[in-house]
Amino acid sequence: MKNNLILEMKGIQKAFPGVKVFDNFNFDLIKGEVHCICGENGAGKSTLIKMLSGAYLPDKGTIALDEEVILNNTPRLAMGKGIQTIYQEHNLYPLLNVVNNLFAGNEMTNGILLDSKGMIDKTLEILDFLHSEISPFDIVGDLGSGAQKTVEIARALIQKSKILILDEPTSSFSKKEIDFLLNIIKKLSKEGLSIIYISHHLDEVFVIADRVTVIRDGEKVNTYLIEDLDEHKLINDMVGRDVSSFYKRDEAEISDVFYKADNISGNGVTDVSLFVRKGELLGISGMVGSGRTELAELLFGVKEMNQGEIQINGKEVNIDTPLDAIANRMCFITEDRQSTGLFLDHSLVRNTVIASYAKSTSPFVLPSDDVKISEKYIRQMNVITPSVFQKAMYLSGGNQQKVVLAKWFATDCDLFIFDEPTRGIDVGAKEEIYKIMTELLRKGKSIIMISSDMPELIAMSDRVLVMRNGRIVVTIEKSEINEENILQHSIGGSE
Repeated sequence: MKNNLILEMKGIQKAFPGVKVFDNFNFDLIKGEVHCICGENGAGKSTLIKMLSGAYLPDKGTIALDEEVILNNTPRLAMGKGIQTIYQEHNLYPLLNVVNNLFAGNEMTNGILLDSKGMIDKTLEILDFLHSEISPFDIVGDLGSGAQKTVEIARALIQKSKILILDEPTSSFSKKEIDFLLNIIKKLSKEGLSIIYISHHLDEVFVIADRVTVIRDGEKVNTYLIEDLDEHKLINDMVGRDVSSFYKRDEAEISDVFYKADNISGNGVTDVSLFVRKGELLGISGMVGSGRTELAELLFGVKEMNQGEIQINGKEVNIDTPLDAIANRMCFITEDRQSTGLFLDHSLVRNTVIASYAKSTSPFVLPSDDVKISEKYIRQMNVITPSVFQKAMYLSGGNQQKVVLAKWFATDCDLFIFDEPTRGIDVGAKEEIYKIMTELLRKGKSIIMISSDMPELIAMSDRVLVMRNGRIVVTIEKSEINEENILQHSIGGSE
């Protein structure tokens, strides 16, 4: 096996101020294999990727490509040596077409002139190899997430990469897009490309992996051949504890209706009515594009409501803006915490107190009070950070999600709207979020939870509303909540 290694990391150490990430870490990659890396948020996956891609240098240890040690690695050097990284967020030029994206900075020429025909022909060749129906002339910004990811993979092939690193590539994909991408990955590995695949979706890991390395707290726990691994063993290694009781929720006392929406329409939603009681978690299910997030935006005043009525505690209220929603003790934990939930370049203090300002009656702010509030809720949420002055961008995904929760806890709200509350976070962080949600219900708070995670929806919900084409097609009571029932209504099998 040694002679087949294309990449080897030995004795890697990496630390940031106040945080040691890696200590004597070892990892290797075989030519033509798919090697999946699994671990909780904060385990070191992102740091590992950035060291391989040249964004970070290890403090100690070596990285060797084809037995040649890479010194003073930079992103340009890494790409020049054939290491291409595709991050969770798209890294493309949205206003340019596919051809221009594939060859940006690497244009083909005939002497001093651009070889436009050669670039188009090469693009067609690569897209045909990937069995993609994308046109070379499609504007990338007009393509869906799955198609854009295909363009990024095509660019890696144009640049003759030896190693392709994919970081959570399917986080916002439909089932069809996921299947297409996984088939591409299997095809590329058979052609000899070596692939490092990082994902929280364990079902994907078992479809494509040849080997799996589990990391926890900057240390390699185990490396397995996929045939020697099962899901229970994998999760056990990731969290360092038995998870046989995972996805079980304690019950809370459900009482009076707190929030009610009658016949609301707008933002692609048509004639929706719902209610949620104190101590109740109302799940909302549906396929991608069914209108779930659009409904949440209406309820919170992010988008304009064309018709309908909202009642809180039996009293009609106007929710025209998010400020109105906050004033009525509502909060909205959005699907995209990085774009709409946090100010990544600001401290945890600023992120924690910012929403509370909307309810303040004083024009003055005492920084010392902000620090005390932040410390209280950051401690309550068990956010792992050196201090409340740390910037949010440096936290792991699970800790970022807990900072979003801390922000809303500081507003003392009564209705929590969660849109995909555990998307992009690992099993251990999920468990912590579920415990927080359960504790909210015990305190008599109300929760509306939009989720595409079927086990999460089934385990956490007291009732489930299923949406399709902007409408609610069925309400499923607790005793009838199961995967078959939800999917049947989601895809249109029954009204």
